[in-house]
Amino acid sequence: MPYGTVNRENIEIMVRDFYTIILKDDILGPYFINALGDDVTKGKWPEHFHTLDSFWVLMMMGKRGYQGDPFPPHAFIGQLYLETFEQWLKLFHEVVYRLYIPEIAEKFYKKAEILGAQFINNLDITDDDEDDDD
Repeated sequence: MPYGTVNRENIEIMVRDFYTIILKDDILGPYFINALGDDVTKGKWPEHFHTLDSFWVLMMMGKRGYQGDPFPPHAFIGQLYLETFEQWLKLFHEVVYRLYIPEIAEKFYKKAEILGAQFINNLDITDDDEDDDD
C-alpha cells in the first residue's frame, strides 16, 4: 500500500530504492558507479544516502538538516545530456508513484522536475549537445 504521508523513514526507503534501480540503468548507472561505486552498502554510498535523505526531508517536509548546494558535485561527473536528465526523471517518477499516493508522488516529482531544469540550465545543456558527436 502506497505511503499516504511523508516522513524521514519512507524518504530513506525511496532514496535507496531509487538509487538501487539507477545503478542497474544503462544510461545512469555508469555515472554513479564511477563516482560512488557499484555497491550501495559500501564506500561513499552511505554518506551520499544521508545527504540525499536530508535533502528530500528539507524539500518535502521543510525540516532543516541538509546543508549545501546540490549542483556542484554534479558538475564534474562527466558529460551530461538531456537524455541523462530525462532518464533520471523517468525512473524517479516510477519510484515515487509506486511508493506514494498520487498527491504526494506528484509533489516529489514536481520538485525533481524543477531540480533537473536547474541542473540543465546551470550546465548549459541543450538538444544540440547530443548532436555534437556527429
